[in-house]
Amino acid sequence: AGPGSYTVGTMSERFDCHYCRDPLQGKKYVQKEGRHCCVKCFEKFCANTCTECKKPIGADSKELHFKNRYWHDNCFRCFKCYTSLVNEPFMLRENNKVWCSNCTAAEDAPRCKGCFKPIIAGDQNVEYKKMVWHKDCFTCSQCKQVIGSGSFFPKGDEFYCVSCHEHKFAKTCAKCKNPITSGGLTYQEQPWHSECFICSNCKKQLGGKRFTAVEDQFYCVECYKECVAKKCAGCKNPITGFGRGTSVVNYEDESWHDYCFKCTKCARGLANKRFVCHNGKIYCAECPKRL
Repeated sequence: AGPGSYTVGTMSERFDCHYCRDPLQGKKYVQKEGRHCCVKCFEKFCANTCTECKKPIGADSKELHFKNRYWHDNCFRCFKCYTSLVNEPFMLRENNKVWCSNCTAAEDAPRCKGCFKPIIAGDQNVEYKKMVWHKDCFTCSQCKQVIGSGSFFPKGDEFYCVSCHEHKFAKTCAKCKNPITSGGLTYQEQPWHSECFICSNCKKQLGGKRFTAVEDQFYCVECYKECVAKKCAGCKNPITGFGRGTSVVNYEDESWHDYCFKCTKCARGLANKRFVCHNGKIYCAECPKRL
């Protein structure tokens, strides 16, 4: 901004006011664009209007101008922080308002989604999908702790730290009741950690392997045969329910593979057929008559 384009002084020669014709000799006058006038007529006809306060800028006031706009020196202040801009860098913005460089930078800076204050050069920040936060304003929606540049999980308009996301959204293991953050498996519509779904005897993981469930316990094939399965009264091997002989014949306190349940004398298969027990042995209906 520059000073006004007129001079003020006390007339020593014989001149009359250009407007009211009153003599100016010995009086204060203003000369503008080659015309001499009294102070009163200057303010009435010639003075510029202050862009800020809309009042005339009188002969006794200091005037500043920029791009055909004029201000009292006292009115030439930052619109935002009111700091005087005389001899300071400034920006002329909308509605003819002048701003200091600091307020201009802050106004044009992106706004933090957390505190809504500007993020200025040098501020640590976090950006996500065209949104930006001060680093300390980027907090977990659940525990309110600062996430900053750490890992997080977005859920709609909310953001969660790893711990809160695990407890709020992750599936809970049917055995240990802790969150399943990755991997895992499902059995009978219940989620399990892979390391929790194990053989009750040898503790080997059962994910992707054949196993047998006995009440609330799980067994791999080997441990089920060795520790749990009944022994066939015929061949004395475990009845596992796997492969050949998935059907089982139970009689009193003993069990047989269906293919092992046969007549002691003629070896005729007796599964789903009439049989006779004699002296602890199984016979078809005909063979006891031949004994």
